[in-house]
Amino acid sequence: MAWERRDPISGGAVIWFTGLSGAGKTTLARAVSRELASLGHKTEILDGDDVRESLSRGLGYSKEDREENVRRIGFVARLLARNGVVVLASAISPYQQSRDDVRKALEKDDVSFVEVFVRAPLEVLIERDVKGLYRKALAGEIENFSGISDPYEEPDSPDLVVDSAAESVNESTGRLLSLLSRSPGFQIIPDSQELSGLQIESSADGELRTEGYLP
Repeated sequence: MAWERRDPISGGAVIWFTGLSGAGKTTLARAVSRELASLGHKTEILDGDDVRESLSRGLGYSKEDREENVRRIGFVARLLARNGVVVLASAISPYQQSRDDVRKALEKDDVSFVEVFVRAPLEVLIERDVKGLYRKALAGEIENFSGISDPYEEPDSPDLVVDSAAESVNESTGRLLSLLSRSPGFQIIPDSQELSGLQIESSADGELRTEGYLP
């Protein structure tokens, strides 16, 4: 499928992927990033795990530290978006207030914010978890594990809900791009008719399958 390459948007935007560990947030963010880049957008992925190894090194998993981690991700995303970058932030971000604070800060700068809730049943998350962290948390061996021994507050009104156990990454990507095509801040995204034939490059399938998103 060939889409027309057009001039990128000037204002940037933030697409925020929230959900439990193993739900498929980063996998979907990578797939969407590839499609946006092919359309001429400047994109950047801010992965929660990567940020913890750099910008948030030293933070733990208390409520306060989790909120600070989200605040830092949101701050960097805001700076990038203000300079014309479409930022795809992938982080558990378990607390509603923290996510709302990021949205409000972006809206003050007239930066578009799209919240994507990526979910899957617990049994699927456990099956995907090659490190066995969910089983350890369920056994009481890990404290402050989101969704098990620490709360995860599902979004009140996300812009899009993705069930990664019920749809492929192709379908999720198409649905998100279709949503963006109807959003004022994403005028250059192809319309829904063009999106109906979306195909993710086959070279990426192995990576997506390894991460547990494709069967």
